[in-house]
Amino acid sequence: MYLMYIDESGDPGMVKSPTRYFVLSGLVVHELRWKPFLEELISFRRDLKARFGLKLRDEVHAGHMLTAPGELARIPKYQRLEILRLYADFLAGLPDLSVINIVVDKQGKSEHYPVFDRAWQALIQRFENTISSRNFPGPRNADESGMLFPDATDQKKLNLLLRRMRNYNPVRNRVDHGPGYRNLQLRTLIEEANFRDSATSYFIQSADLCAFLLYQQLSPSSFMKRKSGQNYFNRLLPICCKHASINDPNGIVRL
Repeated sequence: MYLMYIDESGDPGMVKSPTRYFVLSGLVVHELRWKPFLEELISFRRDLKARFGLKLRDEVHAGHMLTAPGELARIPKYQRLEILRLYADFLAGLPDLSVINIVVDKQGKSEHYPVFDRAWQALIQRFENTISSRNFPGPRNADESGMLFPDATDQKKLNLLLRRMRNYNPVRNRVDHGPGYRNLQLRTLIEEANFRDSATSYFIQSADLCAFLLYQQLSPSSFMKRKSGQNYFNRLLPICCKHASINDPNGIVRL
């Protein structure tokens, strides 16, 4: 079974939204790699504690660490940014880890464009398709399935979307198959989404980092520009799921 931990960056609203982009990142790990991955994360966090004084219980919420650090203000800002860079390098070096990235550019879209639905539908479809095609790296069982573990979001809306996609999931035909759509019902994803609190989940914090760094590549803050932080997402390229999109060299799905 594949487990996907998901977090977002940006705002899914269309009217008076403070952000141009909405980003979803799903960090995928196989069940047989889950415990080794957790042990690696704990070891990495211990290293950060020894080097920067970042406690194991401190939440690495990438955006807040730079703009609203709270208790983490005890760590100088340049070191907080260094923690994010080291975190990206750590994730990129883990074997058999993948991240699926979805970007919605709201510019030029109707105010009625369903950002939330389109982004989540694309993420779920790519997760399902990559499982079905057996394109994730690492171990495989004879028959694979998947489960979703998102951070706090619109729980009712997401689970309704999942239920609908199990019965009706229209996917546009490939160009060589002619016009029209196919109804590719979800087959491998089981259960409803299992929501996690990012404050207590290193896996969600890892997904949050991916989403934040991708958003900063698209629309960097003035601080990130000064520190070349808009380039940090490139450190994650070794684990980007290239199978998610044939239209982007790094597999980013752009809507």
